Amino acid sequence: PTKTIVILEGEFVDKDRERILILEGDAAARQSLMEVIQQAGYEALASESVAEGLQAARERGADVLLLDAGLRGIDCRETLTELKGSAATQRIRVILVVGPGAADRALGLDLGADDVVSRPWDSGELLARVRSQLRAKRVADDQFQRTKLAEEGQQMAQTAFQALAVTEKMTKDAFSLDRALKIGAAVVFAIALTMAGIFFLFSRKATKELRLSNDLLSRLESGVVRQQALVDQARKMRLEGGILPDADGQTKAQLQHQAEDLKAKMANAGSNQVSDLQKQLAETNARLKRVESEGQAGQSIIQSDVRSVCLLHITVAFRHSASGQRLRYAGMNAQGEPIHDSEGNPIFTLEGRGPEVHFDIFGTGFLAANGGRVITNRHVAQPWWENDDMKPMIEQGLQPEIAEVRAYFPNVPTAFAASIKQISSETDLALIQVNLGDLKLPTLDLDARKEAAVSGQPVVALGYATGLAAILARTDENTAQGIVKASGGDPKQILTELARKNLIRPLATQGHIGDVLPDKILFDAQTTHGGSGGPLFNQNGKVIGVTYAVLSGFGGSNFGIPVRFTEPLIAH
Repeated sequence: PTKTIVILEGEFVDKDRERILILEGDAAARQSLMEVIQQAGYEALASESVAEGLQAARERGADVLLLDAGLRGIDCRETLTELKGSAATQRIRVILVVGPGAADRALGLDLGADDVVSRPWDSGELLARVRSQLRAKRVADDQFQRTKLAEEGQQMAQTAFQALAVTEKMTKDAFSLDRALKIGAAVVFAIALTMAGIFFLFSRKATKELRLSNDLLSRLESGVVRQQALVDQARKMRLEGGILPDADGQTKAQLQHQAEDLKAKMANAGSNQVSDLQKQLAETNARLKRVESEGQAGQSIIQSDVRSVCLLHITVAFRHSASGQRLRYAGMNAQGEPIHDSEGNPIFTLEGRGPEVHFDIFGTGFLAANGGRVITNRHVAQPWWENDDMKPMIEQGLQPEIAEVRAYFPNVPTAFAASIKQISSETDLALIQVNLGDLKLPTLDLDARKEAAVSGQPVVALGYATGLAAILARTDENTAQGIVKASGGDPKQILTELARKNLIRPLATQGHIGDVLPDKILFDAQTTHGGSGGPLFNQNGKVIGVTYAVLSGFGGSNFGIPVRFTEPLIAH
């Protein structure tokens, strides 16, 4: 994340984030403090001049002051008194940097500091004390705001009661007047009450919107894939001997084994059993021949069409509906991970310059028309659609929005910027526009006829099932470790390196159509999450469907949307 350091030499730079003011006389210690504060994601204002630093605190604002008790020309008691006595600085939390002895720490607290830290200070302890004071300041600021709202409400209520008193007097004086004047007095009274009610509702709403549930925000953190977790997942998939099992590959091996068993039985069978075993062997060989033929057709489809099937990386951010600010992490630690509070919860903010909180979604798309028009699922292009996990966030005022869309094609060493062009209102489909530049790729042949999908016919599914982990699993251990470590676990950087090494390519599985319904195709070519949006080919190499739902465990039936439902999107 971008960090901002403001040195108090010349013109001050005003940044809207939590600020730590450092008043330290020793240049080396001042620089060390600045680096620690910077790495934690805060803005650091540093000075060796008391007058200049306090002036900055008044004019530019500061949340926590790290004050060197031994700073030349400073009287700590007088300085602390001045800070706490000024309306502009009284809510600043002060951490006094003192000598190593217990007596120095006790003296610092007696002088009126909010906390003390001894030299030589430990960076972890220092940041913990800074976070503690920031939390205390947020509570104090919230209380101050509540008090201010209460005072304003009291003033408005007093105004309303004054209006009521005036209205009563007007009512008494209006006995001799006509009915119109009495109605006018009632209107004034109603307006006064309405103003008081509006203020009351506004103040409650504002208070509610300032509170974001920490439990809710922690759900965002739980979706972040850590470096080691990604490497472990790829290693497990590699050790288990495959990414996705190929149903027809398994069937071929089973049939070959069955044929050998039947031949062995025939060698030792009696004359009354040979005829039956020969019949079984003939049926087995016929099935084996059919599977081999379908496999060859599938290989032909894979070789010709794989380069037009892309991996989609959708990045989702969250914007607070009331403030309009995007949700951010408060800062990052030395390991590049979000900083946490004392209870182990990630610290989020709607302000500052910490990195934005993102969800990374992976899916599949394919070129269906000229001009870089790619078909995928709506739940890939709009990940919050019918997503129960995101509903509580939306209810709390966090609106998801697309931050970035990138497309990766096989054997192309770069990513392509993309955008959501159209979302289907009828089914789980979307059209994405990919800026291919000078790259020329063929579009896939679509067969929108109802008779294109027939029960029992073979199919081939292409897609990026399981996303990053599956791609890494197809590399060797050292390559996967090196890519993840060099990228710091950032999905965008991992994909950039995978594309540069030409390691991005879809998985292909074969199976058969189980049933054809008006709005869906059921098939058993195995896939899983990440394969959503991939093309489903029939035995003629035509796209007949778009994969949109899978059953967990790689088993049973998966679902595809008939490709004819893409026609309104492509024609748009």
